[in-house]
Formats: sequence, structure tokens, C-alpha cells
Amino acid sequence: MRMLVVGAGSIGGLFGGRLAQAGRDVTFLVRPSRAEQLRRDGLRIVSPLGDATVGPKLLVSKDIHDTFDVVFLSVKAYSLESAIGDFAPAVSDQTMILPILNGMKHMDTLAARFGARAVIGGACKAATKLDKQGRIIQFTKLQDLAYGEMDGSRSERVSRLDEFMQGAGFDARLSQSIALEMWQKWTLLATLGGVTCLMRGNTGEIEAAHGGREFLTKFLGEVVSVIQAVSAPLGEAFIADTTAALLTPGAPTTSSLYRDLQEGNPIEADQILGDLLKRGAKAGLHTPLLSAAYAHLCVYQNRLAAAR
Repeated sequence: MRMLVVGAGSIGGLFGGRLAQAGRDVTFLVRPSRAEQLRRDGLRIVSPLGDATVGPKLLVSKDIHDTFDVVFLSVKAYSLESAIGDFAPAVSDQTMILPILNGMKHMDTLAARFGARAVIGGACKAATKLDKQGRIIQFTKLQDLAYGEMDGSRSERVSRLDEFMQGAGFDARLSQSIALEMWQKWTLLATLGGVTCLMRGNTGEIEAAHGGREFLTKFLGEVVSVIQAVSAPLGEAFIADTTAALLTPGAPTTSSLYRDLQEGNPIEADQILGDLLKRGAKAGLHTPLLSAAYAHLCVYQNRLAAAR
């Protein structure tokens, strides 16, 4: 099996790097400047599980002359359209596209471009960032990657993908409920992103503030109401566990959306909060806290665009 990893950022670089380190046939599709850096320094992972440097196989978009069995798509959601143009020549009618993006809007975009059958579900859990030296920094030992057919079937192709993923130094799971896992992850991302960005603090700081516990609970309630209205029940245990985590005193929990905001980087506000808000409006739901959080981030995005 041959895999094309689109992007060598903190997620694609981590999982793709682990696969390459384990001897899998992995090629990275990157921008020319990133290709130059990787050729010079290697793909470097700094991790509590042990540091690693891999000499990766690289492509830039103009050099794609063949198709791949799997396209592992891990770009930021706001870069999806340009990424599609880059990797499209690598896709045949037998290629699986495995996206690890936030939200669910990307699934519709990819299905419209390549057909629903080409796209399988994926969700990962890993705390990472790409530092200024181009290294992938892994903050914790958590590195979980789940994948599967959106209808829950155990097809021959995802079974082959599972074999490819196993034994590569991270927790790889063939999930027969991947759609639910993706909706659950969106619930968590939207809630954490919304509350931490709106209040400019971690969940422990918000919980300790006047009215903080009520705010956290109500924000989660709005997100859950939207997602359950447009998908399926998230599960009582998941909601209870998420509530408990949000209300844990002193917890230092933030979100990637908040960290990008603090660092002055582009953010995935439209994909994580904006798309959710639109789905809720179509379902006739009133979500004032979610709306306030999205408006807050739109001010930031507009200011960032004006400064370019």
C-alpha cells in the first residue's frame, strides 16, 4: 500500500513520520519551501516517546505523475480548497481519501469533488505543534488515530488500511462508529474553542470565575443541541464525561483554536464554529453563546485579513 500524506505539519508529520519510521511506503506532498527544509534537516519529531528524525520521500504538486492507494489529508481546514488542487492528480477511482480535519464541512467538500465513496472517516487525538524550526513537537504521549467507512462497514479496503497502520508506533484503530467519533470530536472542539476564545483563558480559569460553571454548561448544551439535531445522539456517557472535564477545577485545558488566536495565526473559526452555527440555524435552534463566540472570532479574522 502506498500513502500520500498531504502536508508535513504537526499532525501529518507526526503520523506520517511514524509510518515512514516503521518502513511503510509514505510520500509527503509539501510546498517547495517545506520540501527544502525537510531535505536539509529531515522530518524531526520531538516527543516524550523519544525523538526521531526521518528522511522522508517528498513531492511538490507539479511533480505528481502517479496515483496512490491512500491520501492522508491533514491540512488546516481553511487550506482545503488549495490542497485539493494540489493532490487531485494523485487520486484514482480506487484511492481512499482519509481526512483528519476539524468539523464536518470538509466531508461534504471532498465528496462533492471526488464522490462520497472515495472518502472515509478519520479522527485523531494528539497534542502537537510545528515550531519555528519546522520540528513536530509532541506534548504528551497520546497519539490515537481512528479511521473507518462512514457507514460502519468493515470493507476489504479499510481492512487493508488497518494492516498498513498497525505496529507503526501509535495507537491505530479501525472504527465501525467513526462517524459518531467525528461528531463527538466536533462537539469537544467547538465547545473548547468557543469558551476559551470568548473568555481568553483555560477551562480551569473559566470554571473559577463568577458564573463560569453555568457558562461552560450552557455553551456545551448549545453545541450538543445542534449536533444532535443534525446527526445522531452523542451518548449520555460522552456528554457526562465532557461536562465533568469542562468543570474540573484548575484544569489547564485550552484548544488549538485558542492557541492559534493567542499566537496571531489564521484560525479555523468558520469550520469549527461558523458551520455549526449555520446547521443550527437551519434546524431552527437559537444558540446565542455560540453566535457570540463566532462573532468574536470573525472580528479577529477580519482584523487579520486587513493587516495582510
